[in-house]
Amino acid sequence: MNSLIIGQYVPGQSVIHRLDPRAKLVAVMLFVLIVFLADNVWSYGLLAVFTMVSVALSKVPFPYLYKGLRPIVWIVLLTFFLHVFMTHEGELLFHWGIIRIYEGGIIRGLFISMRILFLILVTTLLTLTTTPIDITDGMEDLLAPFKKVRLPVHEFALMISIALRFIPTLLEETEKIMKAQQARGTDFSAGSLKERVRAFVPLLVPLFISAFKRAEDLALAMEARGYRGGEGRTRIRLLRWELRDTLVLAVLFVLTVALIGLRF
Repeated sequence: MNSLIIGQYVPGQSVIHRLDPRAKLVAVMLFVLIVFLADNVWSYGLLAVFTMVSVALSKVPFPYLYKGLRPIVWIVLLTFFLHVFMTHEGELLFHWGIIRIYEGGIIRGLFISMRILFLILVTTLLTLTTTPIDITDGMEDLLAPFKKVRLPVHEFALMISIALRFIPTLLEETEKIMKAQQARGTDFSAGSLKERVRAFVPLLVPLFISAFKRAEDLALAMEARGYRGGEGRTRIRLLRWELRDTLVLAVLFVLTVALIGLRF
């Protein structure tokens, strides 16, 4: 379980690391939207090239990235096979009993699986190349116009940042509790689905207690250091928008136009 890498930060000096967090947040949000424009081989190929180039520019070690993708392989495979067996479009390729596999099912399964992989890779790169404090600052700046309607922008951005930061910690805590329960004889991998779900119930109580205790400790530590919310708060390091940030958004704009063009 500790192989999940979402929420973790990998220090580095790559081009992706040096981008302004506001540019990365806007780019990721735009990518999440435009990935749904892809509907043919050429558009998925374009998205694959963009994703692979982004991964290469981030200089995050590929084995580390691959280790983080392994836990979601089952989700991708399940998605693929659900489309293969549930989609009845195109030419019939295989027929055995009630099992029918159509050409359209395989194509749609591949496309949806690739879409999930692209989304996970690009969103994971955001947290791997951006510190939690930079994510907080970038999000707060992007949401600044909402301060006029009295939205607690700083608190909202801080909440998102803390949630991302504590994902790896909670996963590590979950693994420790699972090992402790297994040492007492609990088997999480045997029995029917109902028995497996029931085996996880004793895991949730200590996990919630641990999460609440960590939240309380963090709140006390922040109060002890004089934290009183975003009102009047200053920053030791100001964000600077540079030419490379504009270029990234320009590339996303060109990619969006290309994807729209490939639909027709």
